[in-house]
Amino acid sequence: MTAVTLYSAALVVPVTAPPIVDGAIAVRDGRILHVGERRWVAGSLAERGLDAHHVHWPGVLMPGLVNAHTHLQYTGMAEVGRGSYQGFRDWVAAFNPVYARPHDWALDSAAGARQMLEAGTTAVADIVTDLEAMRALHDAGLHGITYWEVIDWTNEEWVERGRAQVEAALDALPSPPGTGLSPHAPYSLEIAPLLEIPDIVRERGSRIHIHLGESAIEREFAHASTEPWQLRGLASLHELRQAGYGTSATDYVDHLGVLGPDCHIAHGVYMTEKDRAILRARGTSVALCPRSNAVIGLDEPPVAAYLEEGSPIAVGTDSLSSAPSLDLMDDVAELHRIARAQGYAKDDLAERLLSAATLGGAHAMGLDVGPERTGYLAVGARADLAFFDIPVTDVAETVTTLVTAGAGRAAATVVSGQVRVARPSFTEHTGVTS
Repeated sequence: MTAVTLYSAALVVPVTAPPIVDGAIAVRDGRILHVGERRWVAGSLAERGLDAHHVHWPGVLMPGLVNAHTHLQYTGMAEVGRGSYQGFRDWVAAFNPVYARPHDWALDSAAGARQMLEAGTTAVADIVTDLEAMRALHDAGLHGITYWEVIDWTNEEWVERGRAQVEAALDALPSPPGTGLSPHAPYSLEIAPLLEIPDIVRERGSRIHIHLGESAIEREFAHASTEPWQLRGLASLHELRQAGYGTSATDYVDHLGVLGPDCHIAHGVYMTEKDRAILRARGTSVALCPRSNAVIGLDEPPVAAYLEEGSPIAVGTDSLSSAPSLDLMDDVAELHRIARAQGYAKDDLAERLLSAATLGGAHAMGLDVGPERTGYLAVGARADLAFFDIPVTDVAETVTTLVTAGAGRAAATVVSGQVRVARPSFTEHTGVTS
């Protein structure tokens, strides 16, 4: 019979159930077998005649983090991320010369994947621009989705050769994990590819991920045009702007059929109340990346509004080309600060942001249901776990500390029941090594 491991901790945070003081989970064959109070879980195993190897941690045990937006291949471009910029164009001017240098994209993306594992991340939405980087998640054994990025296609070029090239790239992506397409942004593609990419993805039962609301050009503004833009035969968002239309990029891609429950967006900074309502109506999640926005010089995302309105949110780090680290808990702490500054005063803030960084990311990629579900601790889910070196006191206080000061404090990471990272502090307490 397959061995069972009983992981217990001073506080277990299942995410889809209340936190459990002196809690435990039982793991077998990479899946969660039991979740609950430690004595109950141990007793249940004994009743079933199952012997378990017990691993106890005096801190916090929670689901592995789910990074819902990153570009692992840019891990070697940290010099760009250490800068400070005055907006998207300013950042692009710094990014492009560094990108143009020779890079070992495979090596850089593998290094990024390792950094994520060390930070407690077990599933990732990775955007790949160069095929040399396509194996990062697969080779690291991380869950999630590898998205092939589609950028800078005109309508004519797309018809001539674009679709064929993109389908070939999609076919080349290794599985597992899942695969999908990432049309870069509404302003970097003309209408033909934006219309056809959703069909390519949906024919295959795959996923879509798009940068949306990251650039100020995407926001809505007042305009005098009365004729619907769809009747004008316009070829791109740029042509809409030249024709005087103030239609938001969110409304624009919505009319092109990009949004839906199989799509999630990155950033969502320049979003009106109407735009956010569109996302909710389509079942589309937004991956918030506040530290990347700050480095580039963008406005802060409307975190409080997303929370108050009940929008599905996730969290991403973006890449080291626009952020100081790949530790998702750094972005979680920043979202907590922004939400409070924007007036969100409810006591559930820490709990909701922790959910966004786990279950929210899984939901954004469709990984919260089905046989490969992750992002929470429940029977039958993947045993994707993160242990944090956080002193356990009052439950609410501990969860708030985890959210506001959890960066750099991941002690161990378990993917599908296998210990992938074990810090010295974890090994000293448990005897477990990676």
